[in-house]
Amino acid sequence: MPPRAEETAAALPPQAAEIAAGYAFEGPALDLGALLWDGRCHADAPVRIPLAMLNRHGLVAGATGTGKTKTLQLIAEQLAAQGVPVFLADIKGDVSGISAPGQGGDKVTGRARDVGQEWAPRGFPCAFYALGGIGTGVPVRATVTSFGPVLLAKVLGLNQTQEQSLGLIFHYADQKGLELVDLKDLRAVVTFLTSDEGKAELKTVGGLSTATAGVILRTLTAFEAQGMSPFFGEPEFDTSELLRQADDGQGLVSVLELPRVQDKPALFSTFLMWLLADLYHDLPEVGDLDKPKLVFFFDEAHLLFSGASKAFLESITQTVRLIRSKGVGVFFVTQTPKDVPADVLAQLGNRVQHALRAFTPEDQKALKATVRTFPDSAYDLEETLTSLGTGEAVVTVLSEHGAPTPVAVTRLRAPQSLMGPVEAAELERAVRASPLYGRYGEAVDRESAYERLAAAPQRETAAPPPPARGKAKEQPDSVVGQVMGSGMVKSLLRSVGTQLGREISRSLFGTARRRR
Repeated sequence: MPPRAEETAAALPPQAAEIAAGYAFEGPALDLGALLWDGRCHADAPVRIPLAMLNRHGLVAGATGTGKTKTLQLIAEQLAAQGVPVFLADIKGDVSGISAPGQGGDKVTGRARDVGQEWAPRGFPCAFYALGGIGTGVPVRATVTSFGPVLLAKVLGLNQTQEQSLGLIFHYADQKGLELVDLKDLRAVVTFLTSDEGKAELKTVGGLSTATAGVILRTLTAFEAQGMSPFFGEPEFDTSELLRQADDGQGLVSVLELPRVQDKPALFSTFLMWLLADLYHDLPEVGDLDKPKLVFFFDEAHLLFSGASKAFLESITQTVRLIRSKGVGVFFVTQTPKDVPADVLAQLGNRVQHALRAFTPEDQKALKATVRTFPDSAYDLEETLTSLGTGEAVVTVLSEHGAPTPVAVTRLRAPQSLMGPVEAAELERAVRASPLYGRYGEAVDRESAYERLAAAPQRETAAPPPPARGKAKEQPDSVVGQVMGSGMVKSLLRSVGTQLGREISRSLFGTARRRR
């Protein structure tokens, strides 16, 4: 039970007491740490964040080595204990320890004493995933259709014109019932449209030039050659798996293991956005809840925004703005607030800012920009942000009434779980024992656009229609006519139309809406 505001005020200088009073919440809250004032840590002045405000999003920022990962671990542990599912991206491979009890020591004991924490080792229920099965984890895949043209254009590095053209190709495939399950399906459709046989069809795709389609095809072929195929296909990951609780009622911590794909930053950052966009599509509106349905930590967020098109940034902004009402909180994790576009930053109500370095003119500029993003403070934030120790941060959150709390320099609590990776063999056992491994472990390559485009002309050639009596009808003189006019393709279109509608419904990122 946190001390009452009047008890804390009696032990603190007036300015510090005013700050401490801003964190004396009545409802359930997560404990971040204790107030630092004038060089002293006040264990009787806890700095907290209301559980109900976690869906108002947040930012965890700071230079490398300042403790951002441990802050994520600290928040994730407490969310799980409160029954809230958590998603974490483990880029460096050191977050898996959240599944195992931590190890005590002088540093942990000393920090716990400083901040008034009753520390005890404790592990939390976890599920481990890996993009495309590359690494140790249940494979996470997306179909190309579901991923959509806007996100795929970001991964491929296409410019705005090429992105729009890719959208036209997806639109064409949707209309023709050509399912884009994996990359070879998309390549087959683009190859078809850029071939001599496909010129007539290409003309029906308004605004798509042969040259641009050719660029997309070459880029896609190079993308496949870089080993990107495993990330796209079936069985596609159902993002509702991220909303699960353990049998004991604790929130399940879903850890996406990314060390094996560190060299593909555009891919994994965009895949994280796909997970978030897919959740947005599927979850119902719930308004403000007593606690969020999921908190999603978006690590290395600068990789997502770097080089993004205007359409991509607008989609991110709108997703972050609207997903709050579906009970999902999003925390972006990066080095400085300037890594996040202003329209997104304005929606992040909870801030944990670790130390910044100011060694260069660019660093100093970033420092001044960071200070301007905070409310007026009793601290000299320029000086404070460059002198914080590891595991210390400048904090401001939203109160239970939705107003920003006073800026509080905070010594953060120590995580109760292991601050480092678990043994590789233990991680492998946990993955193999997961009930999800049987569902997603093996890739499935069913018939889709690639096979259907390849099979259609062959079937027509094998079973030509008998000659008509009387005036002979002019036969199709191209593969396009054979493919698009064939009974097989017409049957396919009717079948797909029955299942999915005439055209797949797409949302903010052009991602496909799917029925579960």
